[in-house]
Amino acid sequence: MPNHHVLHYGMICRDINEELALCAREYPIVTVTGPRQAGKTTLARQAFPDLAYVSFEQPLAREQFYDDPLAFLQRYHQGAIFDEVQHVPDLLSYLQQDVDEDPSPGRFILTGSQHFGLSQQVSQSLAGRTAVLELFPFSINEMRRGKFLADTLDTVLWQGAYPRVHDRGLRAYRWYATYMATYIDRDVRQLTAVHDLDTFHRFMRLTAGNVGQLVNTSRLADDCGVDHKTVRRWLDILQTSYVAHLLPPYYQNFRKRIVKTPKLYFYDTGLVCYLLGIHNPEQLTTHPLRGAVFENWVFAELTKLITNSVLPNRLYFWRTHGGQEVDFLLEYYGDIIGVEVKAGMTPRPGMSQSLLNALQHWSASGKKAFVVFGGDESFVSRECRFLPWHQIHALLETGEFDKT
Repeated sequence: MPNHHVLHYGMICRDINEELALCAREYPIVTVTGPRQAGKTTLARQAFPDLAYVSFEQPLAREQFYDDPLAFLQRYHQGAIFDEVQHVPDLLSYLQQDVDEDPSPGRFILTGSQHFGLSQQVSQSLAGRTAVLELFPFSINEMRRGKFLADTLDTVLWQGAYPRVHDRGLRAYRWYATYMATYIDRDVRQLTAVHDLDTFHRFMRLTAGNVGQLVNTSRLADDCGVDHKTVRRWLDILQTSYVAHLLPPYYQNFRKRIVKTPKLYFYDTGLVCYLLGIHNPEQLTTHPLRGAVFENWVFAELTKLITNSVLPNRLYFWRTHGGQEVDFLLEYYGDIIGVEVKAGMTPRPGMSQSLLNALQHWSASGKKAFVVFGGDESFVSRECRFLPWHQIHALLETGEFDKT
């Protein structure tokens, strides 16, 4: 049943709001990218209610622009929100000319859903003229702020964090089915010629079954019945569309002994659960990939913490050929933060041993060790802080914790 008592997500202050406002006072253009349905349009229209709004998803808007670009921009000389600008890449060069003539800050807010292509176009055409921000689905803090956060971890993992699921109280599994169809229709068909959608669907299900694992393109190709080039192209599509991310390894030290293959994660665990055929939270509770789904959730939350804090994206993993491993490493103001992920509710001090051993390899000015686990109580043991899943935001809190 819909949660009629909760706030509409457009009324929720997103974690990136403050930075968005600051950028609009410094740059003539602010570009907001991120996955489809993450709330970019809502964010822009809420933050800048006085600006005109144009969606280039609409064929008429694209036609009006291409019919007479200069006249089109003249119509919005006072500023505008231009939504889904990846549909009109030529707009960026015209905007460059426009803001060079009038560099008043905060005139244009651009949004777009395609990562690499849009980022390259923006960097080429609008270098020095725009700030670029990324907006992902709700963070755990935003979920809590909107009273959307479920009581149990498995429900949080299964529902995912896309605003519309929570805003409208929708059945998560049904919404992700629709999202998947829309994603295939819009992004995949625009980005490449996928002739066999059934095979691509199988590829996505296989990638969901490999979250947290080293990318093995040969195995994926064999399992899908396609060649390696096709798998690599499809992995690029997942990244370009903000569906998945290939997390790079950290190998600044001990280069010869370190695994250099990236690991695969999705930006949202609700989509992972849908692709794995998990129909409800109870099914996830006993699923053999529950630990991998939780690890993926930690990846997504760390990504949101980094982007919402406007930090350089310096998130990695670390693994040696000898078997030493750290699930996540984060460079943070000169410190190294190591994160081990354990899905169980009962933490044990021994869980931190491999993490503490691994951190000895680095000579950073500060080193911090965290275990994020599926329980409820935070505590410190052997120079490592154990954080329950709902306190993951404390990873980037300033200040040292007591060492015992």
